[in-house]
Amino acid sequence: MGMARQPTTSSRQVSDGRALSTKHPSEPRVLAVLDWELSTLGDPLADFAYHAMMFRMPPEILGGIAGRDLAAEGLPDEAAYVEAYCRRTGRADLGSLDFYIAFNMFRFAAILHGIKGRVARGTASSADAHAMGERFARVADLAWAQAQRVDVRMTFA
Repeated sequence: MGMARQPTTSSRQVSDGRALSTKHPSEPRVLAVLDWELSTLGDPLADFAYHAMMFRMPPEILGGIAGRDLAAEGLPDEAAYVEAYCRRTGRADLGSLDFYIAFNMFRFAAILHGIKGRVARGTASSADAHAMGERFARVADLAWAQAQRVDVRMTFA
């Protein structure tokens, strides 16, 4: 198997661009991005997919919006969101989006596993840490299901 395709661009990555971190309280626009602790440089599609994966996460998972009435909440569906991203970034399509979403779901599962470990060691500081850590297995299962959707011919060169 070959190496994953190399990104053609690099940009600053927020990596916590979930709707909870960016949604304006009363208007359908982003006022500010909160929580920059995971900022890096990298492929902008990886960051976009971290946000877009929430379309495929159920609401009981932090930030998940799958199955919600998005129109009633003033949010686009995934297809419209992807189309807007492509239009604004000059991309023809996001052929490897499923790969990046699977990657980010596994990444999110790893973050939740870390929280679960802090709970077990008694070093978790958040009151929600136990509940977050308990979501680890569910997110890992969702990640594996997403990985099964990946067309490696589109992802690997």
